[in-house]
Amino acid sequence: MYRQMNPNPSSRRSLRVGTKSFSGLAAADSAPLHAQIERELRRMMTLPEFQNGALFPDELKLANRFGVSRGTVRVALTRLVNHHLLERKAGVGTRVLPAPAESSIGEWRSFSREMARRNITVESYFLKAHRFAATDRVAEALKIAAGTEVLRLDRVRGWEKQPVLHSRSWFHPRVRLTEAADFAQPLYDLIQAETGSVAEGAREELSAVRATAALARHLKVPTGEPLLLRCHTVFDTGKRPMEFAEVHYVSARFTLTLDLKRETL
Repeated sequence: MYRQMNPNPSSRRSLRVGTKSFSGLAAADSAPLHAQIERELRRMMTLPEFQNGALFPDELKLANRFGVSRGTVRVALTRLVNHHLLERKAGVGTRVLPAPAESSIGEWRSFSREMARRNITVESYFLKAHRFAATDRVAEALKIAAGTEVLRLDRVRGWEKQPVLHSRSWFHPRVRLTEAADFAQPLYDLIQAETGSVAEGAREELSAVRATAALARHLKVPTGEPLLLRCHTVFDTGKRPMEFAEVHYVSARFTLTLDLKRETL
């Protein structure tokens, strides 16, 4: 099919973007047309012209330039959208999404400080502290009786007007924080200053979940969107649990990393 449309390389059209020209598709390439288009679009996405919210060429222009149908271009664009590399908005157009921010799982003490080292300013979109009866899950993590009243802290944070994570923390009653505490501070600095408790270590659990309706509203994603769930229990210097937290990340906007090192025998 493709060879009929482009019988020889010299007849291929090219797409010029800025100072770069993207030659059409290779006649000898056996890959499906949509895969060839996707490969060319991935190359285009790396250009400076598309790094700051500039619009991608529309379907019709791409189809004409590459000598394929709009349907073929649409398949390639949809695959890139599904991989969270492009964003399409009706009535606006298609843009390249910024690369997800990355965080080391070992950097649990201050999310804001770690992001600042990466030149990302963390913004707070929602913060609420109030008291709840501990559920079985929370009670087990904090080693308290189910139903014990504990302080719960809910936060939504992100950057560039885009929510990235929703965190929900429950604190052991011995960590005597109140609803009036200044939670704009780094959390473990606040706990140490207010209560004298020092966070020394954490146990992490990672899993994949789908966004509930409530999480979808907070994170501005569709209900059912894949999320990364990070559950961690933080311990003080006496190895006693002081906080249990569930943190939901928008996986398309954030990446967690884990560095491993072989122990020396």
